[in-house]
Amino acid sequence: MSITTNPPPEPPKLKPQTEASKKPFGSRWLGQLVLLGPAGIWLLLLLVVPTLVILELSLVADIRPGDVVNPDGFANYLRAFAPLNLTVIGRSISFALGTTIGCLILGFPVAYWIALQAPKKWRNLLLLGFILPLWTSSLLRSYAWITILRRTGVLNSIIGIIGIPPLELMNEPPAVLIGMTYSFLPYMVLILYASLEKLDRRLLEASADLGATPPETFLRVTVPQVFPGIAAGGLLVFITSLGDFINPELLGGASSMTVARLIYNQFLGQTPNWGFGSALSTLLILLVSIAIALLLKYGDRDAKV
Repeated sequence: MSITTNPPPEPPKLKPQTEASKKPFGSRWLGQLVLLGPAGIWLLLLLVVPTLVILELSLVADIRPGDVVNPDGFANYLRAFAPLNLTVIGRSISFALGTTIGCLILGFPVAYWIALQAPKKWRNLLLLGFILPLWTSSLLRSYAWITILRRTGVLNSIIGIIGIPPLELMNEPPAVLIGMTYSFLPYMVLILYASLEKLDRRLLEASADLGATPPETFLRVTVPQVFPGIAAGGLLVFITSLGDFINPELLGGASSMTVARLIYNQFLGQTPNWGFGSALSTLLILLVSIAIALLLKYGDRDAKV
């Protein structure tokens, strides 16, 4: 009679330790702190702390330079929703929306032509041509538009030759929209170009082979593919133009008061009211934060310029 013995069980195999797991937790935490620390301190001192100061001042009614900060309520926020101030906020939003729509209408054909029609060797040069205006001061560009749009400016001199009466554009909303659209058009073109460059042209050819007209192909094939870029460009232009100060100040005059100019008057005007200005700033920060959240949610995260 033979006795069979089972082999002893093998000990469990231990997973090899990676380089990261070999390091103690404190060492990993210290390395992350060294990498993120400078940027974190920068953001803390120049973004978080000033925002908290503005938030505190917004809770003090009728505070002026030198007064003691003693938060006592939401009177400034209630004042911000007065009919006159709501008109100013609504005008700012309408300028931002008008600028966004104008940049989209003007920028989409240009970006489409550069991305899909222009020769490859000229694309970078054409994009550089749209970036060049950003290399000059926005103040200088606004003064250039004053020279063009004023009653005795370049535009009225040209149209006067063909017998058209002079246009009254300066110190009116159309001048503000023209200046803002010109200022922020390069941002829209660059983002749309980055999105259109990745367009799948095989789908355009398939749509044409199936009998779709060019407008149908554009609406059903092109627009859905580049919609993230449209959303990203639109929200970026909206956010930037919402806080624009120079164009409304120089081109719009008193009839084009915006929330940025209203905030300026509360801090540096003849009758400063830092509490009300801080409340307006907080509301503007909240509105911009909502727009940024939409940008992160619907924007083209893969688009790189």
